[in-house]
Amino acid sequence: MKPNNFDKKFYLVREDVLPEAMKKTLDAKEMIERGKADSVWDAVQRVDLSRSAYYKYRDTVYPFHTVVKERIISLFFHLEDRSGTLSELLGLVANAGCNVLTIHQTIPLQGRANVTLSLNIGDMKVEMDELLARLRRLEFVEKVEVLGSGA
Repeated sequence: MKPNNFDKKFYLVREDVLPEAMKKTLDAKEMIERGKADSVWDAVQRVDLSRSAYYKYRDTVYPFHTVVKERIISLFFHLEDRSGTLSELLGLVANAGCNVLTIHQTIPLQGRANVTLSLNIGDMKVEMDELLARLRRLEFVEKVEVLGSGA
């Protein structure tokens, strides 16, 4: 999606109520993405769609699975204040296939610090329960909480 789409409204619509041109645009986009068509011209010819209709809808209609591909979760940690703890924590998260979106760390007080991580878990290689178990096994992690999740 284009960056300026953040101020737009989105709707989830059943396929059977979409106009035929939108359905054909989705088919053409899929053919191009999968390499089953050599060009836009080739794809629109195969699905019997005009190029102008394709270009009208290509940036406005998406398969549902592409919209929910990014899954975001926020984790809250109580950590012991030791050198290298954040680096080790982030390494474990990266090795699990998560992408760190944001990090917020408080100033350590009385040997403890709080860290909140927002993670994209769309490409995570392990189950969430396993990731949480691995994080809790780190000796400097006193507590891990899931604050929330969403797309």
